[in-house]
Amino acid sequence: MKTMIIIAHPDLESSRANRILMQPYKDKEDVVIRDLYKEYPDWNIDVQREHALLDEHERVVLQFPFYWYSSPPLLKKWFDDVFTYGWAFGSGGHHLRDKEFMLATTVAGSEHEYRAGGGNLYTMSELLRPIQRTITRCGGTFLPFYAIHDVDKAGVSDEVLQQEAVRYAEIVAAPAIPLAH
Repeated sequence: MKTMIIIAHPDLESSRANRILMQPYKDKEDVVIRDLYKEYPDWNIDVQREHALLDEHERVVLQFPFYWYSSPPLLKKWFDDVFTYGWAFGSGGHHLRDKEFMLATTVAGSEHEYRAGGGNLYTMSELLRPIQRTITRCGGTFLPFYAIHDVDKAGVSDEVLQQEAVRYAEIVAAPAIPLAH
């Protein structure tokens, strides 16, 4: 299965967690890794190129840091620019139909804070629902998300991150078990 991982981190070089999570993919030929902030520093997204890349891949993983209950702004712009009427949805918009999408997010807060009634009041699943709905509105298949918590400065050791990188790679490569639309 051709898989594309799109990383949307405004400062990937400073993100220990995101860099370590990507290590298992250094030598994988069946996985394409892209860095939106590196590719589009001026925020001018090449929509035709993005359409072609999406057409070429069966599974798309969107990896990003979770802050302010959302994704980084360039990833939101990517959705707005790339998921166009007539291509992604609406009349003739079938290119994302049955394409698999997975979210992978790094979270500074603890897992406990993202439980119902926890410090943030809502679960990660609830907070990620707008992205899930965007994908399913376009006919995409939304796979269960991956999240690693406590990734702030000293919350998770490098050893734990290495273990999580292996687990993350296994999840990305696993057969699809879609969430209900």
